[in-house]
Amino acid sequence: MKITLQKPDSIGALASMLCIVHCLVTPLIFIAHTCCKEGCDAAPTWWKSIDFIFLTISFVSIYQSTKTTTHSAMKPILWSLWSILSFLIINENINLLEIQETLNYITAISLACLHIYNLKYCQCDDEKCCV
Repeated sequence: MKITLQKPDSIGALASMLCIVHCLVTPLIFIAHTCCKEGCDAAPTWWKSIDFIFLTISFVSIYQSTKTTTHSAMKPILWSLWSILSFLIINENINLLEIQETLNYITAISLACLHIYNLKYCQCDDEKCCV
């Protein structure tokens, strides 16, 4: 937990990238197990819970990042992207609305890029470094 508090943008970017990998690998795993007796749509509970683990890690990372960022617009953008990603993941689990899977990828990639941008350009001692 200490590393999350010291390098929240690095952890947030890593969590977002791992989330993307998880989302990309899931269909491949189901395709590979087409002959299993449970069928293609049956996913193990532990595999489905990984989404929420990434959301939790991302929440902590964004919380810590917003405490240290020097760019005023970074806070609402990070929280907005996290909220959208949370909604998309929860929606995917309860099937409330039909939403394209690509929105999950776009949101996660945007969140990772924003963490990297914040880490590179918005973690300064003075307020002049982020315009």
